[in-house]
This record gives sequence, C-alpha cells and structure tokens, in this order.
Amino acid sequence: MNVQLAADLAGLVGDDALVEAPEDLAAYDQAARYEGGRAALVVRPRTPASVAAIVAWCVGHQVDLAVQGANTGLVGASTADASGRQVLLSLERLQSPLEVDPVNRSVRAGAGVRLSAVNAVLETHRLFLPIDLGADPTVGGMAATNTGGARFIRYGDMRRQVLGLEMVLADAAGTIVQLRRGLRKDNTGLDLRQVVIGAGAALGVITAVEFEVHPRPAQTAAALVLLEDLEAALPLLSHMEREGGELLSAFEGMSRAALSAALAHGPGLRSPFSGPLPPYAVLVELSTTRSLKPGDASLTNHLEEVLADWLETDDGGGAIDILTGAPEPLWAIRHAISEGLRAKGPVIGFDLAFRRSDLAAFRRTAVTRLAVAFPEFEICDFGHIGDGGVHFNLVCDPEAPPTADRLSQLREAVYEIACLQFGGSFSGEHGLGRANLAQYRALTPAPVRGLAARVQEAFAHRALGAVDFAALG
Repeated sequence: MNVQLAADLAGLVGDDALVEAPEDLAAYDQAARYEGGRAALVVRPRTPASVAAIVAWCVGHQVDLAVQGANTGLVGASTADASGRQVLLSLERLQSPLEVDPVNRSVRAGAGVRLSAVNAVLETHRLFLPIDLGADPTVGGMAATNTGGARFIRYGDMRRQVLGLEMVLADAAGTIVQLRRGLRKDNTGLDLRQVVIGAGAALGVITAVEFEVHPRPAQTAAALVLLEDLEAALPLLSHMEREGGELLSAFEGMSRAALSAALAHGPGLRSPFSGPLPPYAVLVELSTTRSLKPGDASLTNHLEEVLADWLETDDGGGAIDILTGAPEPLWAIRHAISEGLRAKGPVIGFDLAFRRSDLAAFRRTAVTRLAVAFPEFEICDFGHIGDGGVHFNLVCDPEAPPTADRLSQLREAVYEIACLQFGGSFSGEHGLGRANLAQYRALTPAPVRGLAARVQEAFAHRALGAVDFAALG
C-alpha cells in the first residue's frame, strides 16, 4: 500500500517532499509527551497549492491525514496514530518570506515559520510576538492550538494576535480560503477566523497566518516573591494589577517541588535562595516600552516600591521574603521547570485552568486528597497564576512506574476535583488530542459536542488530525 501511496503523492508534490525511511520517520513519530505514532510516510509540501493538492487527494481516496507543525504539542495531536496507515502532513517547509508591516504592527508568515525566526526578524523593528513558551513552535501550530504562555496576563493568547488566516478545507477540492486579512476592525459577517483558531486540524489546515506584533519592552524588572502558600499570591495579584497596572506583564507561580526540580536539573542555574526553598514563589514582572531617561526612577525601583507597599497591608503577612534582580536568571528558573521534572521521573501532566478566585481552594483540596489516595506521586505544580492556568504536574518514581489502571484512577480523581468540583477546564492551553479525548467526551455536554460536530461538517468533508468532533459526539 505504501509504495502506491508514495508514488501517488510524489506525483503531486515531487519525490523530494516525501520521507519514507524508518530512521527518518522517527523524528516525526516521536511525541513531545506521551506515546507517539507510526506514520505510513511523511509529506512536506512547500506551498499552499501543494497542501491543497495533498488534502484533496487524501479526501478523495479516503486516506487518513494527520497534520504536524513543529511537533511541540503535549496532547498527542501532532503525530500520526499507531496504525501505520496515516499520512503525516508536515508543514515545516511552508516558509514563505515574512511580510512585515511595521506601521500596521503586523506580520504575515507561512505556517511553518518558527516563533524564534519571527522574533529574530522583528528585532530590527523593535517589535516582537509576545508569546512566551518553553518550546519553539510554528506560527501555524500556534494558531491551530491557540497558544497562551507566560505573558498572557499582558498580551493575551494567540487568538488575540491573529488578524487573518489562510487555510485549506478538507473537501474534495482542497479549497483554499482567506479568513480576514490584516484588519483589526472588520464587522462584515461571521468571524470564521475565530472558529478555526484553537480547533487544531479539525476544520482544515492552516497554511499562513497574519498576526499582530507589539513594541519590544525597553525596560523590564522582575522579582521572586517567596510566600507561605498559593493563597497568599491572590491578594498580591490584585495589588499588582492595581498598582502595576499596564506595566504588569507576568505573574507566574511555582511550588517548592517545582523549584527544586528546576534547580536540581537546570544546567548552569544558581539558586537565589539563601535558605530553604519556600513553600511557594511567584515570579512578578513589570515591563515598559519607555526608555529610561536621565532623572527617571528605574522600573526595578518602581517594582520594589509596589511590593513594599503590599508588605505593609494586612495581606502582606503571607510573604516570607522578596528577591529582586536581573530578570534573565529568574526567568531561567521558571523555564527550567518542565525539563527538570522530566529529568526527575515520568511526568503525568494536567493542563488545568480555573477562575482565579478558585486557584488556592483547588490546590489545597487536590494536595490533601492526592496525598492520601496517591502517595506515590509527587505534586510539582506551577503555572500562569495571572490567567488562572495551572500545570498541575505529578512525577512518579522511575523505578516503580504506575500501572495503566493506577494512572487512570489518578486522572479520574484530578479531573473530578478540577472540573466537576471547581468548574475548571481540563485543557487550559494545550488543546485537544488523543491524550485528552476521553475527558472531552466525559466533561463536555452532549449539546455542545453536537454543535461542534455540525460546525466541523460545515467546514470539512472529513476530519484531519486527532480530533473528529462528529465521532466524539
């Protein structure tokens, strides 16, 4: 089957666009988290027209197609399944030249362009795309998954940045459509762009993205606020939003276990703590595009004054200490957590989101219950406290991996607390994929699943990728 399949696809896009050797397929089959898949072959088109030809051929011949950007996703949506029958459509070569419009503060880029490449080009214009991540995704993948990140509190997620999309519909013609172009205001009908953002490949294949970019900060100040617990962070957040205002650009929480993993395994990291690690810490950042002028107080001084004012309030009693310093070393600790947890042992990741007012109560409840019911797992939570996001990750002993039944029981317990008791989301920013489809079925009301399936049918003859809303309805 694969020989004829390869010949047919090569006839559409050329032999050089195919990857077939097992040793070359391995990089595309390996997932960033959880088990990967096994693609029949990989096809790597260079143009939207080639993507359209591939999609139309696969739809017409009823060949399953999976879609991959940089393969940095964490829910099993960016690899083929384990059947060995799916064609993997890699968008890595959709590298059309970046079209930068500094006056409009916008960029148009092929779906395969990486975030790092975008920001390297924008540096000469003193602009940047302010999605802060531990990975380096493609802009097409960022739009498809509605990427958030550590500076959501200031700039929002990818949905707030996207001004226009080019996409290929999963129909018999491989129709290419343009969904808005470069306008911040366009009230001429349904904004279908917003339906596509965050839908993965369920509605089609994004081939180009036009997005807003922002002035690069000229000054940045950061501090680690050491706290007794997460509960003390919430009044601090309210204080920072009042007194820091539009300068507040990040508010990231880290538990003691997460800090310990980062410092133990992060290469070159130095601990800023003179004593034991705190039970909880918050990384607070202020930034401004205004350059420091002679006679101006520095942004670091302003941050120290705002934090000193909070210490004088009744809520400031939850603080242990405040450490200010250069932002880069403090951020290095935050960015080292994920790698530190992987070095510590197998990670069972939960990408949760809550009303901010429920964050402390959820954590208190979950920590108490899991310590009794699942003592073999260490809770190493961290996340974007400013927008209610929590990476409630657990690590187990690599020498005593849990059984599949035990993992299933753990997931059921966490989702029961997070989603049913506290009304949280089972996927705050990672999207949908094979890893969390069971939660989608269990936790999304049937009328909503049915509506999603009808939207998908309006866009696509068949589903692409890991999510088929019709099948999940």
